[in-house]
Amino acid sequence: MRPFVPESEWTREFEPWPDKEFQRALVVAAHPDDETLGAGGLVQHLHAAGTAVTLVVATDGEAAFPAADADERRRLGRARREELVRALAAQGLSEVEPIWLGLPDSGLAEHTAELTDALRDLALRNDLCLLPWPDDPHPDHRASGRAAVAGAPVTAHCWAYPIWLWHWSRPDAPDVPWHLARAYSLGERERAAKAAGIREFTSQLKPGPRGEDPILPPEVLAHFARPHETFLRVPPTRSAPVARFAELYDQAPDPWQVGTSWYESRKRGLLLAALPRERYGTVVEPGCGTGALTRDLAARCDLLLASDPVPEAVRRTRETTAGLSTPDVHEGAVPDVLPAGPVDLVVFSELLYYLDDADLTRTIDRAVTALGPGGEIAALHWRRWAPEAPRDGREAHRHLAGHPHLETVVEHVDEEFLLHVLRRR
Repeated sequence: MRPFVPESEWTREFEPWPDKEFQRALVVAAHPDDETLGAGGLVQHLHAAGTAVTLVVATDGEAAFPAADADERRRLGRARREELVRALAAQGLSEVEPIWLGLPDSGLAEHTAELTDALRDLALRNDLCLLPWPDDPHPDHRASGRAAVAGAPVTAHCWAYPIWLWHWSRPDAPDVPWHLARAYSLGERERAAKAAGIREFTSQLKPGPRGEDPILPPEVLAHFARPHETFLRVPPTRSAPVARFAELYDQAPDPWQVGTSWYESRKRGLLLAALPRERYGTVVEPGCGTGALTRDLAARCDLLLASDPVPEAVRRTRETTAGLSTPDVHEGAVPDVLPAGPVDLVVFSELLYYLDDADLTRTIDRAVTALGPGGEIAALHWRRWAPEAPRDGREAHRHLAGHPHLETVVEHVDEEFLLHVLRRR
């Protein structure tokens, strides 16, 4: 038997749910009631804010009581579908019509490919996916969570809601990525509606047909009566694909509004002002984009090696810097595009958080190796988390600052971005 962890032990606090609007949300549940228990309040909030919500339920939950025969399972499956419809109505979500996949309860692991294909089709154009935690102790939750992650588009933020983690894990569990957890605070109306929705799942609240213990006894329900819901971000595990950025350049001449955005103009001004030297010999700028920063850096150095993995970005940067003698603009991606050195300055602007662990480590190591004595690295990154990124700016800068051969000489932290200049020891 797994150890039971009472709700009284879960006093851990988390950072708040990000203040962001979503256009379309795909909500995935392994069984009817998972979505209400783990995410009912947030789904209410999204729906009220105008987000188009699609709810997909992988199984009918017919195997909740393993000793039941085939007829009993069919009846239970029908009952659980009806319970979910009533629970949605109780939460003001009558417009959300569940999509039932009808896959076998307690057998999702054997249907991963089928589930992934179904969710991939349904996830298209969604910018948010709410899914069971892919490492939840329940095997169906693990299977549905992993299938949802595999099927989600690269442009979607993926957030997972734990269910049995609260009952069978501990607040200090080292295998849970607590640094990725965020808490959505429920309003009183949302909390009351969620409780009303949970009460509709009567088949799970009462003993089974042979006197089995309820699936959701009071000690389990206590975990879901909190004034908040907890979600774990599930970021990509691979570096953002170049094809995604190529797509952005196909869609707009200035994908990040570098020519019109005050954010872009302000961050460039602060970065240039933060550089300790008035002039540099060789400067390296990977991920040059449309070349706005490239043009400014060119006035501060003798040679500027600018690059981007997207051919269209290279073309636009060459247009932006046409007539200048110092820029050498070419196609290439980190870490391979970084020169052997020696160089005086490497500038990483809105780049490092798009790299997975291996690429990030190699990129930082190669940049440090390329620096001449007293050479510097300037890093500037948005504080929010892009859906394509394996990490946020804070984590990227933490990796950079942790390099043993670098010391921080400039630090700027504000509500929108982080700026650090580090010098080789």
